[in-house]
Amino acid sequence: MAGETPRAQPPPDPDPAPGGDPHLLLWRWRRNPLRRRTDRMQAWIGLGLVLAVLLAAPGAMYAAGDTAYRHYRSTAEHEARTRDHRPAVLVHDAPRHPEPGSDEAKETRYPVKVRYTGPDGTPRTGKTDVEPGLPADSTVLVWVDAAGKLTEPPLTTGQIRSRTMGWAILAFLGVVITGLAVHGVTGLVLHRRNLVEWDTAWAETAPRWSRAP
Repeated sequence: MAGETPRAQPPPDPDPAPGGDPHLLLWRWRRNPLRRRTDRMQAWIGLGLVLAVLLAAPGAMYAAGDTAYRHYRSTAEHEARTRDHRPAVLVHDAPRHPEPGSDEAKETRYPVKVRYTGPDGTPRTGKTDVEPGLPADSTVLVWVDAAGKLTEPPLTTGQIRSRTMGWAILAFLGVVITGLAVHGVTGLVLHRRNLVEWDTAWAETAPRWSRAP
């Protein structure tokens, strides 16, 4: 309709595809009449986030790894002091593997009920994983905790190392993801601010473009 203000249509921000013109990657830093103040702000925020991540990620990785290592090393030492390796006797035959002698059979373990003596000398029973095909009354070694219950062996050096590395990597990724999230949120806020400013400017300019002759 004549005299009606057209709806504002802001131009899209340049978003060069990978492998495109390398000059477009720095368009927010170059002086040009179309560059907005928010473009410069977004460029500085992005640079600051990159530097912050580069500085914080290694520190977070080291701190998390050191804390995890101390924790798991203390846990392993406590388990070594409070757990005991004891003989146990199978109450019944262990199931046979469908393929005796195969590589899979060598790795497979079946839970079987066993009898053993607790730290206090009391006879006890429980279930532990044993090799397939073991007959009843066979003797196996089990780990028993201070309460006399069957448990896992103490943490090994390899397990401590792998868990420590796991926490260190999680800390590193956490810092990187946080940086990306902050960059995305600030970009969204600045984009909405651009739209508001564009609508305001267009509301002032559009009537002069849409007047009927």
